[in-house]
Amino acid sequence: MNILIMGAAGSGKGTMSKMIVQKYNIPHISTGNMFREAMAAETELGIVAKKYIDRGMLVPDDTTIAMIRERLLRPDCQQGYLLDGYPRTLVQAHAFEDIANEIGRPVQIVLNLAVELDALAPRVTGRRICETCGAIYHIQFSPSKVEGICDKCQTPLTHRSDDTVEQLAVRLKEHVLLTKPVLDYYSSEGLVRYVDATKDIDSVWRDIEIALESIE
Repeated sequence: MNILIMGAAGSGKGTMSKMIVQKYNIPHISTGNMFREAMAAETELGIVAKKYIDRGMLVPDDTTIAMIRERLLRPDCQQGYLLDGYPRTLVQAHAFEDIANEIGRPVQIVLNLAVELDALAPRVTGRRICETCGAIYHIQFSPSKVEGICDKCQTPLTHRSDDTVEQLAVRLKEHVLLTKPVLDYYSSEGLVRYVDATKDIDSVWRDIEIALESIE
């Protein structure tokens, strides 16, 4: 099953992606996680990405496209994939179409998690992340058992530099400007399924299951 999942910052892509991967046993490919790992390791790519991410901007297309192509050619993608947060521009969408056709894995469905913008700020500013194992928490909605400490590996949690109201405003503006054409592109192909992500987690998950069952 070949899936794209899209949505603004704080829409729940990470949470829903974990549930999709658990049920369908396909790799979760998140550009955000890949960039954060590169930044933590201070690789050449990580250094470039950090300059943009710290300013709430998107990493350039050529860098992102090269990274995604390498990832999709790995053996674990032969049974399908879940792309989280990519493509974000029409350039990326067209490049990804070429890659998907090359490996014989065209997109089957695009899940768009829709959330009212005024509901996103508290979701994003309260988010805390474990940089060791990737676990995501929220100080209000899903706090760790011990404040500031990861339940799984006892690593101190971090508050991402771009998880602020100011950076959210920048990211939302870019999201609207850049990803609307992408959604329009996939909508014209009949691939987009809109999911109301303002609902509780169980309800959102059920809506996603129904959408995915329609293509199995």
